[in-house]
Amino acid sequence: MKYILAFLGTLSLVLGVAGVFLPLLPTTPFLLLAAALYFRSSPRLYEWLLSHPRLGSYIRNFREHKAIPLRVKIVSVALVWATLLYCTFGVADVWWMRIVFIAIAAAVTIHILHYNTLEE
Repeated sequence: MKYILAFLGTLSLVLGVAGVFLPLLPTTPFLLLAAALYFRSSPRLYEWLLSHPRLGSYIRNFREHKAIPLRVKIVSVALVWATLLYCTFGVADVWWMRIVFIAIAAAVTIHILHYNTLEE
């Protein structure tokens, strides 16, 4: 069972890292899931993830403060809107898809801004 949990933790970690670069894929939830799975399967992997210079701060900040740094909020919202506006005007050729893209961008923005801002 520990091997399955470690595999799922690694899969979640990969999705979390991809979420750093892909606007609609959330980073923090996948990293939190990876940490939880690693905690149950491998203390070594769990400690590695928490002490990672780039990824560990996502988990620690969210776990301790339930907050997102202002810089991360700004970059996330900007990438979401840039990507979905491109999809709206460059990809979608029917009016209802354009509305869906704008609605997704608005919902993701509200979700991101819902969290407290972490003072850096």
